[in-house]
Amino acid sequence: MSLWGGRFRKVSDIQFKKFNNSLSVDYRLIKDDIKSSIAWSKILLDIKILTNNEQKLIEKTLKWILKKYIYDFNKILSSDSEDIHSWIESILVNKIGELGKKLYTGRSRNDQIATNLKLWCKRKSTCILKAIVKLQRSFFNHASLQQNTIIPGYTHLQRAQPITFSYWCLAYIEMFERDRLRILDVINRLDFSPLGSGAIAGTSWNIDRKKLAKLMGFSDCTTNALDSVSDRDFILDILSAASISMMHLSRFSEDLIFYNSGEANFIELSDAITSGSSLMPQKKNPDILELIRGKCSGVYGSLISMFTLLKGLPLSYNKDFQEDKKYLFQGLDIWEECLNMSSLVLNNMKLNDIHCKKTAQEGYSNATELADYLVSKGISFRDAHHISGNIVIEAISQKKYLEELNLLVLKKYCSVIEKDIYQYLTLESCLEKKNAIGGVSKKQTKIALHNVENRLLLLEK
Repeated sequence: MSLWGGRFRKVSDIQFKKFNNSLSVDYRLIKDDIKSSIAWSKILLDIKILTNNEQKLIEKTLKWILKKYIYDFNKILSSDSEDIHSWIESILVNKIGELGKKLYTGRSRNDQIATNLKLWCKRKSTCILKAIVKLQRSFFNHASLQQNTIIPGYTHLQRAQPITFSYWCLAYIEMFERDRLRILDVINRLDFSPLGSGAIAGTSWNIDRKKLAKLMGFSDCTTNALDSVSDRDFILDILSAASISMMHLSRFSEDLIFYNSGEANFIELSDAITSGSSLMPQKKNPDILELIRGKCSGVYGSLISMFTLLKGLPLSYNKDFQEDKKYLFQGLDIWEECLNMSSLVLNNMKLNDIHCKKTAQEGYSNATELADYLVSKGISFRDAHHISGNIVIEAISQKKYLEELNLLVLKKYCSVIEKDIYQYLTLESCLEKKNAIGGVSKKQTKIALHNVENRLLLLEK
């Protein structure tokens, strides 16, 4: 069923019709189209285009369509309708006759699709927010259990200073908290209904657009019809948020791929989330993490494709917009799936805690504490840094940890060093001295865990 056939005397070329149709993509908007259509029917009742009985019959039929077809997309896709809007209209008209055609009074597919996409983004955002909180909970569970598990912290992929695995988890909780807040910001910006904007210039009917917006769950309505039907900034917003979050997921994956390697051997991934080699029987590969890292490119591609799609379009609506759904759906589907897969990873791994601590010791990650000790004895930090570097060379030559060096050896490099140095050099001491806000000490870690747990409990209600 075509919604625009009156002007034309020839039927569409079959190849063009197939090229022009978008039902194979926008069928996913069935819930949103029906929600906005029900709201529109109530507004048509207000302006007396529909009677009370007519509106109730239209609403009842739309709900019936949703219930009948929501889990049977194959029937929708088997239709030759141009898009989800024309498909719903054809089913409605077939069911209740000419009355079904009255629903489309004063409404354009231009404001209809803009509204439906915003409704879909709000629905999808709810799912993604839940996936982020679920992932944060998985990190929190490890963080709670691994407060005393020391691992080397890295800069430049070189062992730098000791941290705990709990602290590492808390770092990612912070990243994904920013992602969560970013999504909430996106929702706030897109929470304005375009419906009632018509094709480009508004509607001639005296409708209450603010009431219409509230009927669909929007906070308010948009204020310029020309902009409203051509605005896709909200898709750029949400794909930008997705891209930043996927970058976080990719960094998380890279960390664990390294931690899982034979060279690091900090963690072991369960057989349930790893795969093997077709040639080398000893291999146990972190494919799930590599796929998360790889799928990041797909979300970036969706964002760049949207920027490219929009950059040269004149106001207002253009058929180019038909492509936006493909990029939107693809980008957010990948994001949601990777969030869920990341939770699965965390729930199926264990730490080799003894080896983690041994590696932190071998990296001389307590050298900064040695320098700070010398500063506390009156040595300038620049000189203390140089002296500590020489002592590290000595330890390497003797194949010992710093704390294993004899006091006489240490005093050879600086006479102010006394036996109290050894209490400074334990990894535990290194951690406890980082007690400023945001530090890795037990006190600060417990404060961070307490704050995270309270937030998660509120979000999980």
